[in-house]
Amino acid sequence: MSVAPARFAWLSVAAAIVVLGLKLAAWKISGSVGLLSDALESLTNLGGATMALLMLRLAAQPPDDGHAYGHGKAEYFSSGFEGMLIFLAAGLIAWQAVPRLVAPEPIDSAGIGLAIAAVATVINFVVARVLRGAAKRYGSITLDADARHLMTDVWTTVGVIAGVGLVALTGWLRLDALVALAVAVNVLWEGFRLIHEAAMGLMDAAWPEEEQQMLHQVLDSFRAQAAPGEIEFHALRTRVAASRRFVEFHVLVPGAWSVKQGHDMVERLEDALHERLERLTIATHLEPSDDPRSYGDEGLDRSHAG
Repeated sequence: MSVAPARFAWLSVAAAIVVLGLKLAAWKISGSVGLLSDALESLTNLGGATMALLMLRLAAQPPDDGHAYGHGKAEYFSSGFEGMLIFLAAGLIAWQAVPRLVAPEPIDSAGIGLAIAAVATVINFVVARVLRGAAKRYGSITLDADARHLMTDVWTTVGVIAGVGLVALTGWLRLDALVALAVAVNVLWEGFRLIHEAAMGLMDAAWPEEEQQMLHQVLDSFRAQAAPGEIEFHALRTRVAASRRFVEFHVLVPGAWSVKQGHDMVERLEDALHERLERLTIATHLEPSDDPRSYGDEGLDRSHAG
């Protein structure tokens, strides 16, 4: 992976520091537990952004003797770590909110606190949009997770602002704690999603259905170009490792073909796959279709191409 994604992680770290400072100031001015819960959630943004920066730098390192497939899976550690931080933030939010639910306290200078929180939300929204664009450009799950976390923070702050505003208008103080608890539930869900996706990546999950369909379309096109039964594929397996895709399969061709004929066909096939799918590593094994031993490994097939 290019080192370019790490530049966006630096942006995320800087934004997290600024936003955290603004939200802590909003809480100190107003005394709102809702705004405190929002600040605590932003603290996880800073921890997540810092971890993202470290893991992106590691993922950018080229393959070596000890890591022949590269270091891309380091990105999953960042996503999982950020999910765990979100769980921690949810616990802290609940710890602060429950006592206020039992014994509510008045909110001071709500207008100033909300204005500061609104500025922090605008910063988060802009940075989240930038990170989402970079995540798509570089295929980075780390930047995507960071962007999603920031958007969760944006909607959290919007909810908190609405809750604190309603407290100021209605005088119902417990609403502040109820909003904080709603924030805790919301961030818990996002934390679960991040941890789940990181776990699936570390377990070598197969390609998404849409990408699998692209793969089969290319294989079917090569079948259609040959005589019926002349070219077949089996033992097809796919996996995703952060921004990279890996696929391996066996190519069955007539035993009368020369090595060059088979090799040329596989080269054309790999070129066609690279045109459809980016950041792709392909491993193929050429076999004669008229040799019974070529079918002894069909049990490896987990996503049949035939």
